[in-house]
Amino acid sequence: MIRLAANLSLLFTEHGFLDRFAAAAEAGFRGVEYLFPYAHDPRVLKAALDDAGVEQVLFNLPPGDWDAGERGLASLPGREAEFRDGVIEALRYAQMLRCPRVHAMAGLQPVKADDGTLAEHHATYVANLRFAAAEAARIGCEILIEPINTRDMPGFFLSRQAQAMAVLEEVGADNLRLQFDLYHCQVMEGDLIRHLERQIAAIGHIQIAGVPERGEPDIGEVHYPALFDRLERLGYKDWVGCEYRPAGTTRTGLDWGRAYGLLPQGR
Repeated sequence: MIRLAANLSLLFTEHGFLDRFAAAAEAGFRGVEYLFPYAHDPRVLKAALDDAGVEQVLFNLPPGDWDAGERGLASLPGREAEFRDGVIEALRYAQMLRCPRVHAMAGLQPVKADDGTLAEHHATYVANLRFAAAEAARIGCEILIEPINTRDMPGFFLSRQAQAMAVLEEVGADNLRLQFDLYHCQVMEGDLIRHLERQIAAIGHIQIAGVPERGEPDIGEVHYPALFDRLERLGYKDWVGCEYRPAGTTRTGLDWGRAYGLLPQGR
């Protein structure tokens, strides 16, 4: 059975953030993820998890100045010290929240970057990921990398599946794995089932949303029941994060999830 996790940065936003844990549990979710935990003391988040009876399955490393448009630090030359400090802080949260994986966002490349600039970003990315993976291994945690489509996030350094797989191979860390977002892959490349088949051994987490609007996964061009069936046949046992923007309140759009353990509408 597919295990669904609610992304609390996008779902249940009709509630205050700390109330979203209980709302997710009441809707049938047993895991939660979100973008960043750092606005809250980890003890407060741990209490919210425990009270709701849900698991923390994923969050992101500090991204730099998010409000100013930064989208991660991992590939940014000159920001290595800040990235490393962020790794230490993220792992402190991960350990307290018993979160087994954290995502290191690659960051944005400069507009009109030439080959030399891109090579510098790549070298920085590989070195930073080696550091992050080594630190995470000390507490039994995984570091994830995620290709993100350049329509939603122009200039994102990591946008293709082949690029991500090459980075995993070059870094060579057993606990560095792929965060496979089916929405982002469909926008950039399509051919989702074949990508899953080729990359399944490297995948540590999956995320979903409808395409092209990033709404509920039963709306749009992707047939998720077929993908979930293939994941089960491939032996995928980890979480599937629901990282979409509901058309209305979260609960009114959850009918699609009844087959996967979510409560029917009205319950």
